[in-house]
Formats: sequence, structure tokens, C-alpha cells
Amino acid sequence: MHLWIETHDILLFFVAVLYSYQMGYMVYVVLHDAREKFRRKKALPMEQPVQAHRFTALISARNEENVIGQLLDTINSQNYPAEMRHAIVIADNCTDRTAEVARAHGATVYERFDLNKIGKGYALNYAFRRIAEDFGDDYFDGYIIIDADNLLDENYFAEMNKTFCKGYRVMTSYRNSKNFGENWISAGYALAFLRESKFLNNARMMLGTSCAVSGTGFLVSSEVIRERAGWNYHLLTEDIEFTVDSVIRGECIGYSGNAILYDEQPTTFQQSWTQRMRWSRGFYQIVLKYGRTLAGAVVHPEKKQKRFTCFDLTMTVMPMIMVTIALLITDLILLAYSVFGPIFMPHLMTAMIHSLTQWLFTYYMALFSMGALTMVFEWKRIKCPVHKRIVYTFTYPLFMMTYIPISIAALFGKVEWKPIQHRVAKTLDEVR
Repeated sequence: MHLWIETHDILLFFVAVLYSYQMGYMVYVVLHDAREKFRRKKALPMEQPVQAHRFTALISARNEENVIGQLLDTINSQNYPAEMRHAIVIADNCTDRTAEVARAHGATVYERFDLNKIGKGYALNYAFRRIAEDFGDDYFDGYIIIDADNLLDENYFAEMNKTFCKGYRVMTSYRNSKNFGENWISAGYALAFLRESKFLNNARMMLGTSCAVSGTGFLVSSEVIRERAGWNYHLLTEDIEFTVDSVIRGECIGYSGNAILYDEQPTTFQQSWTQRMRWSRGFYQIVLKYGRTLAGAVVHPEKKQKRFTCFDLTMTVMPMIMVTIALLITDLILLAYSVFGPIFMPHLMTAMIHSLTQWLFTYYMALFSMGALTMVFEWKRIKCPVHKRIVYTFTYPLFMMTYIPISIAALFGKVEWKPIQHRVAKTLDEVR
């Protein structure tokens, strides 16, 4: 029994050490922000003008007639030269008025009907082929890939262009929420994405390592699409697959913190379960397909900076939560055995109860600290009543802990891509 408890504690400590660098990210960002706040009291140098590149927003939409118009309005209202921006909507297996609404708002629309190849990755690949035929594969300098339910800050294109001009061929942006305050589920998603933006990608960008693309709000150079002959990423999490493949190829992904996107989050646990089941299974698929290559790049990198980038990404995609789940299940089995086994063992029961209580408290407090720090630093950008911000800081760890049963179910359950219904039809001013 004592040997198990010692092994249990050692494994938990090992997992904590592996992820401790992310706490270093948070400390670095906090110190950097404090220094920048002091520097703002001094005169800052004027920004140099940058060249405006031709971008198109590329939007894969399936039955999104309720929200696609609001997104296109924010694209049409960008503080960016009109001749250098465009919008293309892939109406993917739509049975509603998505295509009609998109055309009415000035977008080029490609309608696609294929019930065998379902998913965003197939829709994007189809769009790139059509763009090459209709415009030429070098007409646009880059593609801003966003979801139909999103809204863009009016400076989104301009801010992405600034980062593009620094030489990044792939970059991601700041991900805010349209419906943070709706309930604890939408708030859980939103805080997780805000933390990813502020304390992961922001820190990576400042330290010169590679960021990670996550679902929506990212830019890909047309040069990258030509090199890779389209979009050939079709796992359940095609965005993370694209990130992993890009890093393995030596690409350094940038981040534009002032390019702000507002995303709609699920509000029911059933929707959330379905979506995160897909994400969890997608991570398993990525480990099976790229895990050996990614881990190998940590040990034998071509460049020193690539070693840390690959380690960081390995920690992102590796299902380390499975170690925690295995320890948790073992604790529960031993607890049940101590009570219902052939002989009642009070000492073992006490030890297991203590272990479970300590684990749950530590896990909750670690997640609470991350959520609370994110809430404090992003307070002004979170659009939600004060009392809800406080409550949802405490429910954030509970939301994240629901990944435990989801990760287990994703190993054994049937998982397939399913569209999430979007219903938050708000303008940018209403979200603000």
C-alpha cells in the first residue's frame, strides 16, 4: 500500500514538472505586462507604415443563415483597404439559406455537396481548388480562416497584416467570446481560449518560439498552401494536425494579440460533450500519426529552438490527462476494495480517501489559479456582469475537470464530426 502511494505521488509530481514551463509562461507575461505599463509613461516610437497585403476571409459554413450575415458585416467594415480584402464562403452541405445570405452580403460563395467527405478540412481543400481556378493560387497573399459564427474587430485585418509583414507565414489571433456570460459552460470555454491567447500564444510569441493554431482565427500564407498542394488535414482536429505538421516542417507560427475575434461557445452540456469528444479523439489520432516524429524532434532537433517548440507542442497534444485518470481510477478501485473486499481495511480506506481528497483539491486549485489570473488580466476584455465573472471563475475548474470523463469516453465511444448549431445572432456593437 505504501509503495503504491509513493508511486502515485511520484507520477503526479512528474506530470506537474512536465507542465511547469506553462507556469513560467504566465510569470513571464505578468512581468512583461508590468514593465510595459511602466514604459507607457514614456514616449513610444511611432509605428512604421506597413504594406497592405491582399487577404481573403475563408469561411466554412454549414446551415449558418442565422449568423453568417453578422460576420460578413464585420469583414465589410474593416479598417483595411477594400480592394485588399475579400470574403469567400464555402456553403458546405447546406439545406438552409446560408449561400443566399452570404451572397447578399457581398461574399463569393462556393456551394459544396458531399456527404462522404464531411468536415471542415474537406471544405477548405475544395475552396483552395476553386480559388486556384477562379482567381489563381497567388492572387491572395494569405487566407484568414474563420468560422461562420465569429465576429471580427474592425482592426482585425490590419493587425494580422502587421504580423504577416514580420515574415510569419502562419499566425493566429486573440480569441474572445460572443456569449461569455450565458452560463458556466460558455464561460468555461471562453476562459480557456482567453488563457490560451494571453498566457500561451502571447508568451510563445514574445519568447520567439512557435504558437499554435486553434480552430478559428488564423492566417495561412498562399505560399504555404501552394507548397502543401492544398489543405490535406482531415483528422477530427484538423487545426491541431495542421499546427503539428507545420512545426515538424520547421514553420514558426506567429500571434497577433491585437487582432480580436469573438467566437460563440456551446451552452448545453450535450453540445459541449459532443464537441469535446471530437477534440479528445482528435488528439489521440494526432499522437498516433505524429507522436513519434514530434517526440523525435525533441531529442534530435535540427535547431535548438525547435527542440523546445516540439516539446511544448508534445505537451499540448499528448493525452497526459490519461495518467491522471489512471491514478484516479486506481485510487477508486483501492477505496472500494478496502470497504467491500473480503476484509475491511480502515487504514487503506483512510489513505485512499486522503489521496483522492488531496488530488481533487490540488487539481481544482491549479485550474482555479489559471482561470483567476486570466480573469484578472483580461477583465476589461470580458463582456459579462461583474457577479458572473466572479462566479464563473470558481466554476471554471469544474468545467475543465469534465474533460476527465470525456477523455475516457473518447477512447471507447463512437466519435464523428457533427456541426454545432449557432444561434447567437449579435452585431459587434451588441457583443461589446
